[in-house]
Amino acid sequence: MEVLGGLFAVLGVLVVIVAVFVAATYNSFVTLANLVKNSWANIDTELRRRYDLIPNLVETVKGYAAHEKSVFDAVTQARAKAIASNGSPASQARDENQLVGTLKSLFAVSERYPDLKASESFLRLQQSLVDTEDRIQAARRFYNGNVKDLNTKCDLFPSNMVARLFSVGHADYFEVENLEVKAPVRVSL
Repeated sequence: MEVLGGLFAVLGVLVVIVAVFVAATYNSFVTLANLVKNSWANIDTELRRRYDLIPNLVETVKGYAAHEKSVFDAVTQARAKAIASNGSPASQARDENQLVGTLKSLFAVSERYPDLKASESFLRLQQSLVDTEDRIQAARRFYNGNVKDLNTKCDLFPSNMVARLFSVGHADYFEVENLEVKAPVRVSL
């Protein structure tokens, strides 16, 4: 009888240990998932900032290069598509890559117009876009780091069993082509 009582005590302790492990692991998944959501919100904020800068940039370039209508239309359409994108990070990345490509063509146009490159409003907008691109890259690195942590925890044993038990899945990385915007050169004599 004492042996049976000891066996039940050991089994009870094991059940408690397993329950504590499962609860702690589940809570860590919730924490990581919330970090991923929060860091995605940071990316979204910076992308919105970029979207707000683009019409001003297009209008400034239009003033100097009005005959480049196809470039302006492409940027406008790509911006609208990127704004409307609200799917997974992978689908958002496709739309962002298209926008980045059209912005590169806009900056290629600006290179052909020395007066535009010297315009104070263009220089301010260009600097704002440089700052915004830096912030997007920082937010993307933070987001992808959180995704890596979540995905790693989903793959490691024994937490992968808890992930399967509670249907915790992997998150998508946000991979976007970098928009190489050169900071305007400031000359001071």
